[in-house]
Amino acid sequence: MNTRLLVLASTSPYRSELLKRLQIPFTTASPNVDETPLPDETARATSMRLAQEKALAVAAAYPDALIIGSDQVALLDGLQIGKPLNHDNAVRQLRAMRGKTTCFYTALTLLNTRSGHMQTEVAENYVTLRNLDDAEIEGYLLKEQPYHCAGSAKSEGLGIALMSNMSGDDPNALIGLPLILLTDMLRRENVQLF
Repeated sequence: MNTRLLVLASTSPYRSELLKRLQIPFTTASPNVDETPLPDETARATSMRLAQEKALAVAAAYPDALIIGSDQVALLDGLQIGKPLNHDNAVRQLRAMRGKTTCFYTALTLLNTRSGHMQTEVAENYVTLRNLDDAEIEGYLLKEQPYHCAGSAKSEGLGIALMSNMSGDDPNALIGLPLILLTDMLRRENVQLF
């Protein structure tokens, strides 16, 4: 029986829904972290740093817990792509991404606040968009409004219709939480999943 408190350092409904699949009770906490990339920081490094910062941001409030931090950064043509936050930015992102492959780095941190042990790993997923016309981009955005998703599309929703190919470590990572990595990390912390 698992007696350690599990804390998801995120208010993302997508991450909460994914974590529920593991059927382990957990609570959520808002990490309140500035997600701006540092100068000359790679997308992979940004995702790892932010996942760690999110876990550490709530650690003081949970001195005997396992804290999950996660962050996703997309990379297209050497430039980091974040959450569009509005329609016009989402249109620009999808226009830039059409016909191209974008790499999504989804970093995961599991912090044991009792021991101080921190695990951090990254799942990589590659997504190629169809060569969409402007009307398709507008139609999609009006229907799904994925303005809080890096890359302006939800693979778990209608956004899958924008994609011609996807590959990677874990399809859950593309949604926001790499469950394969997480289950490995939890096992290393002696959390029983079955």
